[in-house]
Amino acid sequence: MNRLITLSRELPTPVPEITVAYTPIRLPMPGRQPLELRLTVPAAGGNLPIVILSHGFGPSNYIPSKDGYAPLVQFWAERGFAVIQPTQASSRVGGLDPELPNGPFFWRERVAEMRAILDQLAEVERQAPAVAGRLDHDRIAVAGHSFGGFTCSLLLGARLQGEGFSDPRIGAGILLAAPGRGGADLTPENAERFPFFDVDFSGISTPTLVVCGADDDPHFTPRGPEWHADPFHDAPGADALLTINGVGHGLGGIAGWDARETETEDPDALEATRRLTLAWLRSTLALDPAAWTQSQSALKESAASIAEIIPK
Repeated sequence: MNRLITLSRELPTPVPEITVAYTPIRLPMPGRQPLELRLTVPAAGGNLPIVILSHGFGPSNYIPSKDGYAPLVQFWAERGFAVIQPTQASSRVGGLDPELPNGPFFWRERVAEMRAILDQLAEVERQAPAVAGRLDHDRIAVAGHSFGGFTCSLLLGARLQGEGFSDPRIGAGILLAAPGRGGADLTPENAERFPFFDVDFSGISTPTLVVCGADDDPHFTPRGPEWHADPFHDAPGADALLTINGVGHGLGGIAGWDARETETEDPDALEATRRLTLAWLRSTLALDPAAWTQSQSALKESAASIAEIIPK
């Protein structure tokens, strides 16, 4: 039993199973180096739902890559999901030259990379033979933290200056501390630096869970932590807002244990984030339809105020 977990222990979650990981899986990309992936899956079982995780643009060198976010990836994979992690174009360790056009953020390239994974799932399985035939290509979610949440919001249906990027193969999405509204909601210098944040979330109709840290302090905007909740308020498909109390942008440690991204290392908050996002995924992708309802009930009955859920 993990002695670091107390407040979130009452939130129900399945018993973990053995996992295996395949890395690096390399997918060809036109006109550039291959896209490298990590695939983490349960060692047994079939019809595994897929989660493609888009990393952030944080201060560490290796966490914003296929090799980060182990606390979240392992938890989901140990409980029934195949998790795919790309090292995206903006990564410091395996991405594109930041001096290239569209650098250093490469927001369009990141969207294209996520779509390339969807296009080449058969190739992913070919390079991981023990997984071949075990992935359910009809149950796919995307999840993204911070800048990765921006990437996923576009794939889920957010529009930028009228341009759409949605992919109908995606059946669900989780936005973890994702950017809120851009434009006039940003400070003038950040509005100039991040013009691509000025997206319209009203095009998101795919089921989406928005996750925020109650103490998040966004530096892009004079607004407070509620800025990260904008997709919940604006997107018709956003069916719940999950707020993790007592932590900020790192949500207790999803990017990595003892990591620079984890401004507040809080094992209970991390556990609540992991258990509640897992429950939502299990229900939304029909792995366990009752999981989300049961977790909400357990949270309401708990004396601890580790998290709050607001349904749409």
